[in-house]
Amino acid sequence: MAFFGPLPALVFNLVFPDDCRLCEQPLRNLSRIPICPSCLALPQPLQAEFFCRACRTPFADDYPLDEHDLCTVCREGLANFDSAYSFGSYEGPLQQLIHLFKYAKVESLAGPLGKLLMQALPLDVNFDLIMAMPLHWRKRWERGFNQAELLAEPVARRYGLRLASNLRRARYTKSQAGLSESARRENLRGSFRVHRPDQLAGKRVLVIDDVFTTGATLRAAAAILKSAGAAHVSALTLARVDRAISTRMALKSAKGAAAPGQPREKFAIPLGGALDTAPVLRESLQSAAAAWGHSASGLTAAGKPEPKPAGNLEVG
Repeated sequence: MAFFGPLPALVFNLVFPDDCRLCEQPLRNLSRIPICPSCLALPQPLQAEFFCRACRTPFADDYPLDEHDLCTVCREGLANFDSAYSFGSYEGPLQQLIHLFKYAKVESLAGPLGKLLMQALPLDVNFDLIMAMPLHWRKRWERGFNQAELLAEPVARRYGLRLASNLRRARYTKSQAGLSESARRENLRGSFRVHRPDQLAGKRVLVIDDVFTTGATLRAAAAILKSAGAAHVSALTLARVDRAISTRMALKSAKGAAAPGQPREKFAIPLGGALDTAPVLRESLQSAAAAWGHSASGLTAAGKPEPKPAGNLEVG
């Protein structure tokens, strides 16, 4: 029978020729996934020697971390979630696969991407409830599916749990893409609600989404879950945006937004120098500084963070 194994795939490809959506080489296997096996194997896990112990943000060195291995965002209790895990960096083949899955609606990629997602979870962590980041009904209708749900289902099965639906969208929000950190927070204000909060009391909750960009959405979700009684909230995403890239984008956007003729001042940022910017852009720079694991309010003139005591964030 092994002799006849390749024949169906060969006949199918002769009748319905197709190319890999990434490398554009002819597909030689019979599959619902329009990606060749070689390209599916390209995404690599995050590689870094230094991580924040809570949000798992990778750093090039240990400078942004305190003696408890916490970055400033987590040390000051701004994260809301207790831990965050991501498989890889939002770039290259992984970014392309996520775009095909999410925007080109190649739902068959949920399987291989879900396997990558599960690689990011430590084997010794346990949860009582697993939830997908919800979509508002209107956005789900526009897209046709919730990509986070498709990714979360195999994770829930791994723990022998049903996917919980306690986290709901309370209102429709515009896309977060291209928004500054402050605009993201405002866009998300009052956007979540919790159904049956009694089911969350004292529980360990895992929230799953596709991409960790600035973390604003996950922080908003974690905040309302904890206010409903959850004891511990973790985040799991397929990819996370490189903070250095996010910072450069934020700074470029901030500089371009300065009003002509407006008085300008020098404002130190943790990039080794000062940026010529208008006073009204201080919040944008604070977001950029936070993206580097520093508090903009605690920077010295040289762009170095002032020492701060460890916060009360409890990391499980």
